[in-house]
Amino acid sequence: MAMTMTGDVTLPAHRPKVWALLNDPEVLKACIPGCESLEKTGDNGFAAVVKTKIGPVSTTFRGKVELSDLAPLVGYTIKGDGEGGIAGFAKGGAKVSLADAPGGTLLHYDVEAHVGGKIAQLGARLIDGVAKNMADKFFANFAAIAAASAAPAGAAESAAPSMAAAAPVVESPAPARATPPAAPARPAPQAIPTKTSWFRRIWEWLMSLWR
Repeated sequence: MAMTMTGDVTLPAHRPKVWALLNDPEVLKACIPGCESLEKTGDNGFAAVVKTKIGPVSTTFRGKVELSDLAPLVGYTIKGDGEGGIAGFAKGGAKVSLADAPGGTLLHYDVEAHVGGKIAQLGARLIDGVAKNMADKFFANFAAIAAASAAPAGAAESAAPSMAAAAPVVESPAPARATPPAAPARPAPQAIPTKTSWFRRIWEWLMSLWR
C-alpha cells in the first residue's frame, strides 16, 4: 500500500543552521518519534531502530536511511526501509527543500512511502493518520530544536545591555590623605640633679645645733 504526504513548515532559524541540523544524527534521532537509535554507517548512511504503534499493532522497525541529491543549504532526498518482523515492512523517501522566509527558513517536504504485511491490512485511513501524526511530531520537535539553537546568540545580544545596567558600579577609592609627619618626640624631662643631697642637709642642720 502506497501513501503520499506533502507539507511546509517555517523554522525560526536561518538556512545554514537548519541545514546543519538536518545533517546531525543526534538531532534527527531526537526528532523522530520512537527512534531508539540512529547511527552513522557511512558518509550519508545511517542504521536506525524505531519503535512505533499503528492501531493495535506495536512493532520495532530496524532498517537503514540514506541521504542523496545533497545540495548544501538547498535540500536533499532521504530514503529508508525497515523490517518490522511479522508486523510487516515500510520503505519510502522524502524530498526536502529549503528557502528563505520572514523570520527564518521555509522547509518543504514531499513524502512517498510503501507499507506491507500485517500493518497494510489495517487500512489506508489509519495508516495515513499515523503517518501524518508522526510527521507533525517530527517537525514540531525539529522546530523546537531549531529555535533553541538560534536563541543563544539573540538572547546574549539582548541580555548585554541589561547586564551592563545591572552591573555593580565600582567607585574609585578616595585618594588617601597625606598623613602629616609626626612631631618629633620630645625628650622626657630629665630630673634636675639636686645640688645638695638630703643627707647632707640633715647633717648640716644637726651641726648647727651644736654651735
